[in-house]
This record gives sequence, C-alpha cells and structure tokens, in this order.
Amino acid sequence: MMDPAKQLHAFRTRGVLIDSNLLLLLFLGTYDRRQIATNDRLSKYSEDDYDLLIQVLRPFTRIITTPNILTEVSNLSNAIPEKSREAYFASFAAGLTQLDEQHVASTTALKNRWARYGLTDAVIAVIAKDGYLVLTDDFRLSQSLDSDGIETLNFNHLRRV
Repeated sequence: MMDPAKQLHAFRTRGVLIDSNLLLLLFLGTYDRRQIATNDRLSKYSEDDYDLLIQVLRPFTRIITTPNILTEVSNLSNAIPEKSREAYFASFAAGLTQLDEQHVASTTALKNRWARYGLTDAVIAVIAKDGYLVLTDDFRLSQSLDSDGIETLNFNHLRRV
C-alpha cells in the first residue's frame, strides 16, 4: 500500500471516486455541519472528520461518482429532519454540479466477481479501473479493491494520522 500523502498527490489530476458514506458526510456537512452529529448513518464521524474530508478533496481536479452512489446518498439523506429536507436537497443538487458522474450498466458491473459485493461496489470496481483513487471507509471494500490492484485509500487511516 502506498503512503496516503503520496496517493493523494499521485491522483490529484486523475480523480478520486468517493464511496457513499463519505459523500453523505460531504453533502450533509456542506449543508449544515451540525447535522453530522444528529445523523445516525454518520454517528462515527465528527465535524473534524468533515474538515479532514474537505482538506483531502481540495487538491483533486475531479471528484467521481456514480448514479448508484448518488441514489444511496439520496436515500440516506431522507433521515434528516423533514423541515430541513427541501433546503438540504437544494444544497445536494448544487453539490452535484461539482461531481463527474459516470455510469456503468448494471449488467456489465455484475459480470465479474464483484457481483457478490452488491451493485454499488461492483460499479465502483469497474469505474476505478480507469485509474481513479477510491476513497472509502469500508474496510471490506478497500481490501477487495486493493487485492484487485485498484488504488484505494481508507479514510479511517487518515483519521488516525
């Protein structure tokens, strides 16, 4: 595994693909960082983690996502209080303009060993082979991608530094 600082530097112009939990942290923190402490899905994160994520993403010229990841983030976002949803989703829509959304047909993604990990992870594996760094907090996903030779950075390793 490459040193995280070297990975971030090496991929800054190629792009980073952010997994669902971290993209939720990004969107929710951008909307209202106080929401991080109240969202069950983000209970393991703090406002400091949001700041770290912003710092990690700042040098990248491309932030990659997929419709699958965005659907997961949208569904998880429904846990925010009803009174905040309209404003949050307006912020969400504005944030989408900063992302490079790439599509892989589900049938294509599920044609390999990644099918057992689920559709979103299978799509991540296919897209990441185009030379993107995958930023995730999912240990199983990061280990599996790494074993396939796909550059991965587990956000939890950055939190310990």
